[in-house]
Amino acid sequence: MSIPLTLACERYDRTEALRDGRVRPAGVDLTYLPQQVEETFFRMARFREFDAAEMSLSSYVISLTRDAPFIALPVFPSRFFRHSGIYVSAASGIEKPQDLAGKRVGIAEYQLTANVWIRGILADRHDVPVESVTYRTGGLHDPGRPEKLKVDLPPEIRVEPIGPGQTLSEMLAAGEIDALYTPREPRSFTAGDGRVRRLFEPSGPAEEKYFAETGIFPIMHVVVVRREVYERNRWLARSLYDAFTESKRLCEENFTETAALRYMLPWLLDEVARTKSLLGNDFWPYGLAPNAETLRTFLRYSYDQGLAARPLEPEELFAPETLESTLV
Repeated sequence: MSIPLTLACERYDRTEALRDGRVRPAGVDLTYLPQQVEETFFRMARFREFDAAEMSLSSYVISLTRDAPFIALPVFPSRFFRHSGIYVSAASGIEKPQDLAGKRVGIAEYQLTANVWIRGILADRHDVPVESVTYRTGGLHDPGRPEKLKVDLPPEIRVEPIGPGQTLSEMLAAGEIDALYTPREPRSFTAGDGRVRRLFEPSGPAEEKYFAETGIFPIMHVVVVRREVYERNRWLARSLYDAFTESKRLCEENFTETAALRYMLPWLLDEVARTKSLLGNDFWPYGLAPNAETLRTFLRYSYDQGLAARPLEPEELFAPETLESTLV
């Protein structure tokens, strides 16, 4: 008899075989709930509504150093280079990363994984210490957005909420904040009126250089299981991990299909070849070993930025059943 389990996760090419049932986790009757990531993170972090869910890496790390309500699998449904997520107001005078020091920077939430990566990269590589700016928090397009989990930051990090009727996108266009770190494009940028631009434009070359020098393709999300669900049936961790891995493998097979393109990219094969030439053949790896240094860097950022309550090592993040395999 299979165990019923709900999984809340965005619709991705790498998880589509789980959603449509081509891949079924052993021993599990899976209900896949496709949702926008902000909704999944909020509902899982606040109310723990689902048995398993895609989760912000940053929020998961915060929770792990507190009451530890979840355990993660080394599955990374979202990765993203984030140089493209730094926007500046045309009125700010910001021309290069170092100009951010002393400025007012909007962030939807201090704890967002994208923002942890951006702050860390700017501090490590561009001489912009985390405490050198004043952060203004609030909704990107809707007023009143709170932090998913309460954060208790050191006094040298200045975080101030914007007004109850304000949004970060509009404030950036109006010059009321100087810059914005965000995983989503602000509408004031997509409007194309010139008042908002990206700091790194184009972003691709900066991101390629970053990978070439660090080997890091930033991890954004993990998959977590509610701890009580995991403790009742610890075999679930391996079953789910294997299913996510198989679903990703099926997705990767589509990249090499030449009879008919599976994705609406005319030069898909060329782009896959280019990506592999830059990032390696396994450019989106699951598992601990190939991701240990990326995770170690993120964990350092999380602790240094006042989010994680204690330093963590990468292996502490994951169910131990997912870190070893049977050998014959």
